[in-house]
Amino acid sequence: MNADPIIKEILIKGTPQQVWKAITEKDEMRKWYFDLIEFRPEVGFLFEFWGGAEDRQYLHKCEITEVIPFERLCYSWLYDGFDGESFVTFEIIPQGEETLVRLTHEGLHTFPKENKDFDKKNFNGGWEAIIKDSLRNHVEHYS
Repeated sequence: MNADPIIKEILIKGTPQQVWKAITEKDEMRKWYFDLIEFRPEVGFLFEFWGGAEDRQYLHKCEITEVIPFERLCYSWLYDGFDGESFVTFEIIPQGEETLVRLTHEGLHTFPKENKDFDKKNFNGGWEAIIKDSLRNHVEHYS
């Protein structure tokens, strides 16, 4: 599998504070991301959630690795019972009246190649919808 990261960028009509709230507050995240039981933007905080296709759900296990309020949030991303570890980074960059959000997901090549659910194209399509549709819509219409 190609080791290049997935990078998605979107310009959102909203402030860095609105974007930060959307990506770090559990109740906000549940509206556009995943159904998180708990979440705190604190280095070392562990969180998990279920996701995947309707008939094939995976427990995602994550740990916050970096927090720079209103600028950057990073966490590890692995799957319970499977080899591999990847990292997700959200960067928030003010652009006048708007905010650029850059998502980087790296390390996907470490997941089992024989499991087609972990294929890079699935992550690419998922992040495309999550960032460019769900997050943008949430911040621009509900924040």
